[in-house]
Amino acid sequence: MAAQTAFAQAPEQAAPAPATIPAQDDATQDIVVTGIRASLASATNAKKDSVAFGDSIFAEDIGKLPATNLAETLNRMPGVRLNRDISGEGTQVSIRGLGPSFSKVLLNGSQIQVASDGGTNGGSANREVDLDFFPSELFTRLDLAKTPSPSTIEGGIAGTVNLRNARPFDKPGTHITVVGQGQYTDANKKISPRGAIVASHTFGDTFGILLGVAGVKTKTRVDGFETVGWTDGNLGAGDPGGNNFSYASIVPANAGNGLISGQPVDVVATSGLTRAQLGTALIPRLGRNSLTDGDRSRISALASVEWRPSDTLHFAIDGIWAKSKRDYSKVNMNWQVRNSGPGTTPQSTGGMIPIGLTVDENNVVTSGTFANSSFFLEASLFNQTTKFWNINPSLTWQPSETVKIDAQVNYSKSSFFREQPTFAFQTPPNSGVTVFYDNSGKAEQPLITTNIDLNNPNYGWQWYRQNIALVRRKTETKGAHVDGTFGDDFFNVKIGAAYDRAQRTIRAYDNSPAYQQSVCGTDCRGLTGSVPTNAIPQYLRQFPVSNFGHLASGSVGYTGFVVPDFDALKQATDYASFRDSAPEVRGAVTGGATGDMDEKVWGAYFELNGVTTIADRELRINAGMRYAHTDQLVVGPSQVGTTIVDITSRSKYENFLPSINLTYDLMDNLKLRASASRTMTRPDAGQILPGITFSDPSALLASAGNPDLKPFTSDNYDVGGEFYTGGIGYVGVSLFMKNIQGFTVTQSQQATFGSLNIPFDTLIATQQNALRDRSTITGTPINDLLITVNRPINLSDLKIKGVEATWVQPLDFLVKGLGFSANGTYLKQSSSSGLVATGVSPYSYNLQGFYEDHGLSISVNYVWNDKSIAVNKPQNGIDDASLRSDARGQLDTSIGYQLPFMNKAFRLTLDMLNLTNEPIRTTFEYDNAAYSVYYPGRTILAGVRANF
Repeated sequence: MAAQTAFAQAPEQAAPAPATIPAQDDATQDIVVTGIRASLASATNAKKDSVAFGDSIFAEDIGKLPATNLAETLNRMPGVRLNRDISGEGTQVSIRGLGPSFSKVLLNGSQIQVASDGGTNGGSANREVDLDFFPSELFTRLDLAKTPSPSTIEGGIAGTVNLRNARPFDKPGTHITVVGQGQYTDANKKISPRGAIVASHTFGDTFGILLGVAGVKTKTRVDGFETVGWTDGNLGAGDPGGNNFSYASIVPANAGNGLISGQPVDVVATSGLTRAQLGTALIPRLGRNSLTDGDRSRISALASVEWRPSDTLHFAIDGIWAKSKRDYSKVNMNWQVRNSGPGTTPQSTGGMIPIGLTVDENNVVTSGTFANSSFFLEASLFNQTTKFWNINPSLTWQPSETVKIDAQVNYSKSSFFREQPTFAFQTPPNSGVTVFYDNSGKAEQPLITTNIDLNNPNYGWQWYRQNIALVRRKTETKGAHVDGTFGDDFFNVKIGAAYDRAQRTIRAYDNSPAYQQSVCGTDCRGLTGSVPTNAIPQYLRQFPVSNFGHLASGSVGYTGFVVPDFDALKQATDYASFRDSAPEVRGAVTGGATGDMDEKVWGAYFELNGVTTIADRELRINAGMRYAHTDQLVVGPSQVGTTIVDITSRSKYENFLPSINLTYDLMDNLKLRASASRTMTRPDAGQILPGITFSDPSALLASAGNPDLKPFTSDNYDVGGEFYTGGIGYVGVSLFMKNIQGFTVTQSQQATFGSLNIPFDTLIATQQNALRDRSTITGTPINDLLITVNRPINLSDLKIKGVEATWVQPLDFLVKGLGFSANGTYLKQSSSSGLVATGVSPYSYNLQGFYEDHGLSISVNYVWNDKSIAVNKPQNGIDDASLRSDARGQLDTSIGYQLPFMNKAFRLTLDMLNLTNEPIRTTFEYDNAAYSVYYPGRTILAGVRANF
């Protein structure tokens, strides 16, 4: 089934109005879809009848929303950009150039929060909702309001998304829908099951019940490359750049490559570069190939009951429960560049020696040899569980033809737990490791090879570090809404009130210092711990796959390395007891701040809807004002001496949010639209927490909260219209501008370690060693070492301008049943600070070609997003460097065939995703400086859908 878009004026409305209740002029248009062509026809008709700007996707039947989850479904709308996990699956959506936290996500018109964190490498702790948590089989309607009406719940500068689950009276009678599919992924060449069953029954016109369950268990494997940033070496006092490591000044033992141990070395001369070039020559901080492997499972259940005692009184209650688990191992073999240099710790190597380097015009190293290198294995388990449930009673009552009352209450809870133990082993210092480096553009990533066998358990591996890190999250929302509409189709007044409360807590626990001392001793050389150095080989295994990097377009460098026997290590080191006694800490392993938030919001609005005539043509108006009062309490853990105490901050603010939407019928087939509004989004829930998080293992970066952040407000202006060419065909254009005040960006400032008020002995061993090394290298006392502190601030302004265009066209004059739908978006942003909203693609488009006839339907969909800034500059001490997401296009195909027997109850389905095998790639400022590359590969889903 193809995606179909239409406008939904009131996304907070939980259900279509009863048949006998007059619909408002600005109300959501119900679309009944029987196929690709019919869906586009319905979308076109709904577009004609709408007042404001927005899009919707409806299913013709329960279980038939397109795509595998709701994020993937929304990605088919114009102006929507998808955030993807490293596995390639969509998780969150960005709308009109603003990130997921600027979109308000509602479930049946009520706010929700899910305690998940954005994906495998996620660390989001804000208001984003991971939409991959919700299976498309249990939903029949998605609405996206791009311009608000006064009745739209506040909180979404970018837009408001309403998810509407299936209900029994969506299709009266008795129905059972069964969906069964096998999912094949060429990353691991395994087949995983997914399926759903939904049953509904209505008793006449008065009572109905629907029950549904959907589940999936996916075998996941992702081959990738990561760097944690790029950096340059420190050549001495006054050297510019990041200076995250130091080259050798004396040739270390076993350096090889014709170098004589103990002799002074001129690294500028050996590099073949000038001093200025070498001092700013960029290489990866940690050049590492990475393998993520494991299972992801999700099960969701839905129960919906509707009671309609009369045509004018309807009751409904919806309940959703869901559970998601990720059980992954993630193993990285790191070329250790950061912190490399002479020092006093076991990790010290004496520094690398660069030989025969070449650089490009941006001083990115393109080739070279690095003597006296070292590697360390970083192996983690991700055991992660997320739970969610929501209950949502609602009613619609129309005591007369001119009065209608809608009311609902909601309650939801969600919990998240991640247990992440890490075991790390390193090559022996000064053991003759040489790295051969090739970044000449032969592949999506630098090619790193070495003169040693990284896949040899008996090479002489030593302990590097061990970590026990846990994080718990909980969210709880509750609310009540009531809306009254007074009037008829030509003029009505709508008033309403709302109360919402959202509570969230994130707490982290870490027992790494005690565990590390127990495992490998006080100096991590295995002298006194439970696993001495000479016993390490029995806990290492050779690489579990033989075809690492097989989905890349070329070589990926080394393709195998040792991995630990996690179960044996956990048993030998009494891991469980250290895990269960882990004390609370400030920094979460998932990233971001820890703490609590309690947010209470009282809202009210009035809205006018009317139709008037100008020059014998209809002008439709939707206008009014929304008021919101926010009472916010945040609690953040902070270090005071050697203990953690909670710091509390309170804030109150109110917002008046006017809006007006106009639609004028200039001609029978030409509609003009205009909208002006003010919207708001509350500040990042993680950024307003007080305190400082110092979780960077290299002890270079800290993150600070800012309880004084103000909410973002935006003045929005939209103009546009559509020209309808007949049938399903139309051409539409929308121009929009957002003037955002108080936009938050993260600025980096330098502060001494001593000023952070973090006792040195509370740091993990890796951070202590890193600080000691830097102190030794630079001759600076530890408390005077400079730390980069990232702190959010409100900018005075951010302006986003854009244009969206849509063209839907049947091609029956060529082949009956053939046609296409296309939409594209252009965005431009600017600010007085020069910093911009991240994740904004200047250009994006969505192309869909379809054919439908004789029971066969084929849809080919291509979504392309231009490159964008992922994280603003500076990065790793490089002032002009930002992280950038590569441009990426994804080609998907969906094929269905309705079997002609058994009353056409069975439909064969075949979905093929990412057909062109596109990687997911981010760069460090320059195209040839890969920050991360993931190869999720192609996915094929084949199965059957039965409807009885």
